[in-house]
Amino acid sequence: MSKASVEEIKLESQGLRGEIAENFADAALTHVDESENVLLKFHGSYQQDDRDLRAALTKEKKEKAWSFMVRSKMPGGRISAQQWLIHHDLCVLSEGSLRLTNRQGIQLHGVLKGNLKAVIAGICHSGLTTMGACGDVVRNTMAPAAPIKDAARLDAQLLSEEISQRFLWRSSAYADIWLDGEKIDLDWAEVDVNPDVRAKTIAKDEMAAEDPIYGKLYLPRKFKVGIAIEPQNDVDVFSQDLGFIPHMVDGNVEGYTVTVGGGFGMSHGQLNTRPFLAQPLFYVKRENVVDAAEAIVTTQRDHGNRTERKNARMKYTVQTMGIDGFRAEVVSRLPGIETFPAKPLNFATVEDNLGWFEQGDGKLFCAVYISMGRLTNREEGGPQYLDAFNEIARDLGLPFVVTPNTNLIIAEVAPEQKAAVDAILAKHQVPHADGMTATRRVAHACVALPTCGLSLSESERALPGVLDEFDTILRELGLENDPILVRMTGCPNGCGRPYNADFGFVGRAPNKYALFVGGSIAGDRLAGLEQKVVIRGDISATVRPYLEAYKAERTAGETFSAWFGRTRQNGEAPTPEQFHIELTERAAKLAGAKADEAG
Repeated sequence: MSKASVEEIKLESQGLRGEIAENFADAALTHVDESENVLLKFHGSYQQDDRDLRAALTKEKKEKAWSFMVRSKMPGGRISAQQWLIHHDLCVLSEGSLRLTNRQGIQLHGVLKGNLKAVIAGICHSGLTTMGACGDVVRNTMAPAAPIKDAARLDAQLLSEEISQRFLWRSSAYADIWLDGEKIDLDWAEVDVNPDVRAKTIAKDEMAAEDPIYGKLYLPRKFKVGIAIEPQNDVDVFSQDLGFIPHMVDGNVEGYTVTVGGGFGMSHGQLNTRPFLAQPLFYVKRENVVDAAEAIVTTQRDHGNRTERKNARMKYTVQTMGIDGFRAEVVSRLPGIETFPAKPLNFATVEDNLGWFEQGDGKLFCAVYISMGRLTNREEGGPQYLDAFNEIARDLGLPFVVTPNTNLIIAEVAPEQKAAVDAILAKHQVPHADGMTATRRVAHACVALPTCGLSLSESERALPGVLDEFDTILRELGLENDPILVRMTGCPNGCGRPYNADFGFVGRAPNKYALFVGGSIAGDRLAGLEQKVVIRGDISATVRPYLEAYKAERTAGETFSAWFGRTRQNGEAPTPEQFHIELTERAAKLAGAKADEAG
């Protein structure tokens, strides 16, 4: 299928309806055709197949092991106890696990075609939705995960709901296909908000001939939004198409600095594709924030590249128009609304604070480490994640928040419930983060194989082993408490956000990765390509010289990010190849010095 045909499919889809209903009504079909798969993404699902089985099935001349991934859309990652229990129950219609995403959503994998309608309807009846979780629209709006009851975080949660409401696509197709035309409320939060911002599935009599924001063609590509609160950049705001950072005056949110043009997708060897960090656009008062967001989205709608999908994200629109030209176009769409110069921004980390904390209202929350965001009941004495959180939701009625680092927060815990939460986590062998290296606590990977059709190499299944090797080196060097950001992704699309990590591993082929080094624990600097190919078995030997040189050369209190920026990226920096040779030589000298001391 040519790239241009995606635009044709959208144009001819009758409000993203296509022939999805007909495809799913035909019980003889195990999968849908490619045109319907394009439209299905807007409804929150991707068609996939089990790539572990693909070669054997092909050899046996059998069709692929088709299934579907379903993604829940949860502004700010918030999910009530009842909504959680419904997701847990839906596991029986999937491959049996819940996958937390780094966009604060939940994915169910391995849903067979005959079960897809029941899964989507079940999610909708919980008060959440899959509508717009994928596709060429504004996707899930991210917000700071910690449920602290201060003015900045409460407003960020409210803003995430307002943005989600504004940018739902307007067609009855979703309700007609999955809910038999039923109109239901989407209750996205357990916080006190104005009911006017609650989103509703669009009913038949509200269907417009053309979507008032998206038009007939929707957006050129996906569009990601995040809200961050300084100094914690947990949502990775500079990786977002559109970012918001609040500015406080007298304890209240006066307005937001707006950033635009972040995005990490690229293609190996294609120089016209590359990751970009978002740039400050302007500052706008709180009452005008959502209107500013719409002006930015419609600017991308009208000026984004619809000819070449690899260059269709808003980051390329900003680069093509220039930040000043893009700003002028957005401002022209905001008559009567004043904009101001962006406020200075200062972020320190993308990490989650794991463990127990006070919410500020007399209650507590506990941020729990989830290995690779995969919630399942591990075999052979491993963590029983599903049972643990199901018990907390069922017996204690506590809500959760999915974090941007694919961990899970247990929220609204009364002090007298703390012991019960700890006992449940211990009973089900959920690991405590205190004994982990700082690197393991913040690392994450995309799903990749066996379900992602784009993946070139392992990611979720490979990174835990890579981290075992990192841990050995870090503990040996006494760096186990140093914040070093490691991320892995199965292909250059970068869903694991590797391009601003200290060490980013990007799949090139089975067991082969491109190595990017030199991002930032604050998420505000891009890494550079250090090696085009690193074999999986050579990763520890490849990274060790960097860590040894960092230990030997760092100044007091200097992070790996700061050290690398000082020694590699400033002044007359050597080429990546030269730098790696230098690091190896430094490591050899250090090893020789240690041998002399031991002798």
